[in-house]
Amino acid sequence: MQHGTIVAGFGGQGILFCGHVLAQAALIEGREVSWMPSYGPEMRGGTAYCTVIVSDRPIGSPMVDAADSAIVLNPPSLAKFEPVIARGGLIVVNSSLVEAIPARTDIESLLLPCTQIAREAGDDLLVSMVALGGLIARRPIVGQDSVHAALRDLLSGKKAHLIEADSAAFERGYAAGMRGSTQELDNRVLVDVWR
Repeated sequence: MQHGTIVAGFGGQGILFCGHVLAQAALIEGREVSWMPSYGPEMRGGTAYCTVIVSDRPIGSPMVDAADSAIVLNPPSLAKFEPVIARGGLIVVNSSLVEAIPARTDIESLLLPCTQIAREAGDDLLVSMVALGGLIARRPIVGQDSVHAALRDLLSGKKAHLIEADSAAFERGYAAGMRGSTQELDNRVLVDVWR
């Protein structure tokens, strides 16, 4: 099994951290991992992204030509990365900021109000953890316990006070992703999680 994921959004939405958590969770499970963050001017308010490959065998290339899943937290990310999702893949869309519905008819779309859920959890900065929860609910690339362990690993020391909030945001996103209802709309499978 090999699964390639793209995480994309505005700089400051925790994009690279989200990818790092997914990669660390896979390492905890003893899997092969590639995590490739995008650095540059995008980090100052434009679209930032990273790719994560999780595999049960050695990974030949860190590049993701056709992603199995994607998290998109802003409109430019939807436009840029919807076309590179493999047929039958999943796109998690932050419907709090992205009004457009993905146009593809051959992928599953999870419309998750990530910013709203993060705000209810206490901090807009938790948006990427909410989205990761939704992704793992629909595509169990790694286990929930592994994500919590990864958060403890990555937020140890001076950042330990953030573990509880990030874990809670992940769980809220996971729960929302699990209870989303699947519906047909113009031959598209949409999973809409409006509260």
